[in-house]
Amino acid sequence: MICEGLSFPEGPVWLPDGSVLVVEIRSGNLTRISKAGEKSTVAYVGGGPNGLAIGPDGAYYICNNGGFEWHDHPDGRQTPGLQAQGYISGSIQRVDPQTGEVRVLYDKCGPHALRGPNDIVFDAHGAFWFTDLGKRRDRSMDHGGVYYAWPDGSKIVEVIYPMNTPNGIGLSPGGDRLYVAETSPGRLWAFDIAGPGSVHQAVTDRPHGGELLAGLPGFQLFDSLAVQDSGHICVATLFNGGITVVSPDGQSIEHVPLPDPFTTNICFGGAELREAFVTLSSTGQLVRVTWPRPGLRLNADRKACQ
Repeated sequence: MICEGLSFPEGPVWLPDGSVLVVEIRSGNLTRISKAGEKSTVAYVGGGPNGLAIGPDGAYYICNNGGFEWHDHPDGRQTPGLQAQGYISGSIQRVDPQTGEVRVLYDKCGPHALRGPNDIVFDAHGAFWFTDLGKRRDRSMDHGGVYYAWPDGSKIVEVIYPMNTPNGIGLSPGGDRLYVAETSPGRLWAFDIAGPGSVHQAVTDRPHGGELLAGLPGFQLFDSLAVQDSGHICVATLFNGGITVVSPDGQSIEHVPLPDPFTTNICFGGAELREAFVTLSSTGQLVRVTWPRPGLRLNADRKACQ
């Protein structure tokens, strides 16, 4: 364990100095955790910061779901619930790493408000893909979708719609396939990328045309994901807490158990990207796990190394 006492952490991002950024959904904070496990607040962003990525400009980009109601359990765990009272919308935010200034880049796409942006990944063109999981209310819930947007706030497009609670999102090592995990069905989908902000419809009898790589049996739900250098997709798995590793062709599926039913996010860092940093959210922990295969270097990291 690196750090505990976090307020439902998600979206870990490893930094070259060995520290890790996380968002804390319940407190609305963007937080830096040092190698020694010390916490410091980078910025208060409010709402429900859910996903995090570093852009090619070095700024921090956040998927903000707008906030949840919260449940405190007798064993000390905390879990999110319905749409928060006072909820307005979801948004994509940009945080200046030097000043902590928070700016809303997008809170809608065309006439449609963003409902619950969740996870984000930058591509080699310097723009980003993100999921909008939607929100749940007492007797209704939103359809979700996948969007593509430019980091200067100039353009956003809806690419895949509808989906059922799309959550984790990632790119293949070649940048030619997009992976999206749906939470409630426990499904992992693949989409061939046609160009910036465009995908091919591979299977015409499905609403979004994706290729199903994996669907889990029983009560297992998918959360965020990261991709290995080998192309295997590592999906944080709820209730059967741990990381589910899926081969690029979907033929091999293995499970790495972890001690929290709300294992929500994974990123790679350390020497040769062989350390996995995982958020155990209901118990408020960030842990480090030695990983058997290296993670994929993200596009923003590649640009910084050039």
